[in-house]
Amino acid sequence: MVMTGDEALIGRVLNDRYLIGKRIARGGMASVFWATDQRLDRPVAIKVMHHGLGDDRQFTERFHREAKSAAKLNHPNVVSVFDQGMDGEVTYLVMEYVPGRTLRDIMREESPMPPYRALELLEQILIALSAAHAAHIIHRDVKPENVLITPSGEVKVADFGLARAVSAATTATGGTLIGTVSYLAPEIVVNEGADARSDVYACGAMLYEMLTGVKPHSGESPIQVAYKHVHEDIGNPSELQRGIPPYVDALVRRATVRDRDQRSTDARVLLQQLRSVQRSLAAGMDDDPELVADLLPGARITDADGEPTEFVKRGAITLNAGDSEATQAVRPPSEPTVQWDRAANAPVQPLKSGLLPPVSSDDYRQMRAGEPRSKRGRNLLALAVLLTLLASLLGWYIGVGRYDTTPQLVGTAEAAAKENAERLGYKFEVAGVKFSEKYASGVVMSTDPGPGKKILPGGTINAIISKGPDRVSLPKDLRGMTLAEATTALGAIDLTVGKIEKKYAQTVAKNRVIGAIGIAATDDLKRNTTVDLYISKGKKPIKVVDYTGKPVDEAEKALKEDGFKPEITFEFSDDVDKDIVISQSPKDGTQFKGDTIKLVVSKGPDLVVVPKVIGMKKDKATAILKAAGFKVQAFPGTNYTVQSQSPSEGKKARRGSTILISSF
Repeated sequence: MVMTGDEALIGRVLNDRYLIGKRIARGGMASVFWATDQRLDRPVAIKVMHHGLGDDRQFTERFHREAKSAAKLNHPNVVSVFDQGMDGEVTYLVMEYVPGRTLRDIMREESPMPPYRALELLEQILIALSAAHAAHIIHRDVKPENVLITPSGEVKVADFGLARAVSAATTATGGTLIGTVSYLAPEIVVNEGADARSDVYACGAMLYEMLTGVKPHSGESPIQVAYKHVHEDIGNPSELQRGIPPYVDALVRRATVRDRDQRSTDARVLLQQLRSVQRSLAAGMDDDPELVADLLPGARITDADGEPTEFVKRGAITLNAGDSEATQAVRPPSEPTVQWDRAANAPVQPLKSGLLPPVSSDDYRQMRAGEPRSKRGRNLLALAVLLTLLASLLGWYIGVGRYDTTPQLVGTAEAAAKENAERLGYKFEVAGVKFSEKYASGVVMSTDPGPGKKILPGGTINAIISKGPDRVSLPKDLRGMTLAEATTALGAIDLTVGKIEKKYAQTVAKNRVIGAIGIAATDDLKRNTTVDLYISKGKKPIKVVDYTGKPVDEAEKALKEDGFKPEITFEFSDDVDKDIVISQSPKDGTQFKGDTIKLVVSKGPDLVVVPKVIGMKKDKATAILKAAGFKVQAFPGTNYTVQSQSPSEGKKARRGSTILISSF
C-alpha cells in the first residue's frame, strides 16, 4: 500500500482490530494516533513508525523484540504496551492511552519552575526509570515529549526501547543519530554506547531546563548542539535563575557531568540523591555544604604520561609536602604545565611535578641587565596604568556601579509588591494585566526590569499583573442547539467539539444537543479544550403490553412503571367481573414515555333494588317496575290488584331482568 501521509491512515482498521482516529502527535520516528480497540472496546494510542527506517525485515524483528521487552514493564509510572504488529507496510505499537498533557506542555506554561516543583516532576520520572533500569531496560530517548501527565497529575514515561530499535535500523543505513539532541548524553553522540547513565544525563538536562526555562545547550544546528554536549559542561541553573540553592546546582552537575563514570550510576541512585535534595529544600536550607560535597562530580587527575589516576572534587586538591601542605588548582588534562627554555624561548619536556620552577630575584635582575633605564618610560607607564584604572572605574560605574539590583516582586500580590518597591525607593507602575496559568489573579507575574536585573536608584519597576487562568464556561443555551449551532457557539469561546454520543432524551428533540459529557455548566475550562457532546435520539420508544382481562390495580401499576399515564373509566358489565379490565387503547405497538393508555374497567353487573308493588293495581305496578329498569310479566286479567311479585321487594336484580306479578 502506498501511503500519502498520516491522513491516509485515519479511518483505517489495522489487522481487523484497531480503528485509527485522529493524529495526536508526530515526531521524527513515528506518529501517534488515538484509536479504538474494537475487540476490547477501549481507547488506545497507536504509534505508527515512519517509512524508511532501514531494512524492513531487520527493523521489524528488532522493533518487535524491543516492544516485547517494554511490555514486561508493569509499573504505574510507565505507559503500558499492549500489542505490536504489522499491517501491510504499517509497523505499529499499541499502547495505553493517557489523556492529559506532556511535560513539554507543562514546561511551556510553568518554566522556569521553582526547585520543589521541578524535583517533584523529576521524582516520578526517576521512579519509572528505576523500574526500567532494574529490569535492564534503557530508555535512550528521555525527553519532555515522552513524559505524559494525566489530569490528576500522575506522571507516565513512554517509548521504552523504541530508540534502540530505530537506531539499530538507521545505523545500518547511514549512521543517523537518533534521539532528541538537546538531551543526548555525550557517549551517545560519539557512538560509545548507551547505558543507564545516559538516561541519567537526559534527566539532568531536563531538570536544568525546568529550572531555567532554557535548554542546556543551543546552536544554529543540531550538530552544533551535539558538539557542545561532548565538549562543554552544562552550567549551574543558579547562573540564570537566582535563588536556586547550591545543592540543587550540585544535583544537576552530578547528573550531567560529561564523564559518565562520575555520574549517578542509574535512576535509582539519582532518585536517592534527589530525595536528599528535597529534604534540604523542605527544611528551608539556603545551603547544605555536606550535601553539595556529596553531590558534586570530581575532576580527573592525570599522571605525567597523561593517564587517569583518580577523581577529586572540582576546585582544589591538597598536596602533602613533608609536614606542610600546599594547595594547587587542578588543571585540565588537555593543558599540561610546560617548562620553558629562556635561552631558546621554546618549550621543553613537561615537568614531572606539574609545577613551574620559581624565578629568583637574582635571575630576574640578570634577565634585565643591560636594558636602558628611562624615567620617562616609567612615568608613561604609571600614567597609562592610572588612566586605565580611571577608565575601568568609570566603566564599572557607568555599567554596574551606579545601578541597584531589581528586587524580587514576582509572585507577590500587587498591593504588597507596590509597598515593597516604594519602601526600597522605587516607583511601581502597573504596565498591564494578562492571563496566567502559573500565578493567581492580582499577583505580579513579571517585572521590567526583571528580578536581579540592573535598575537605577529611584527608577520605575513596570509590573504585569496576573488575571489568573484564562477560563471559559459552556454556553448557557447549549442544550437544544443543533450540532452546527453548538460547534459555532463553542468555537466562539475557543472550545472545540470532540466525540459525539447519541442517547434518548425525553425533553430534547431528535438531533439536538442534550449537553456536554462529564462537564457541568459551572465548570471553568481552559481555552482549546475539547468538549464531547450528547446528541438526542429523540424520545425512547416503549413497547405497549395488553392488560385486557387483568385486574385494574395490576394494569395501572405496570403501565406507570413503563412510563405511561393510565386513563381509567368504569362501566357495568354482565360478562366481566368487577375491577377487571374490559378493554385497553392502544393495546399493542410502541408509545413514548408520558403517553396516555386508556383502560375501560368493569363495575360488574348493573343491579337495581326491586320496588314494592304488592297492593297496587296491575297497570300502576307495571309502570313503576318499568321505570325502575325492569321488564314485567303479568298474568292475564283486568286491572287487578297485585298480590305477589317475584323477585320480592327489596332484593337486587339486574337492570333489564323480568319481574313476575300476579293476583294470586
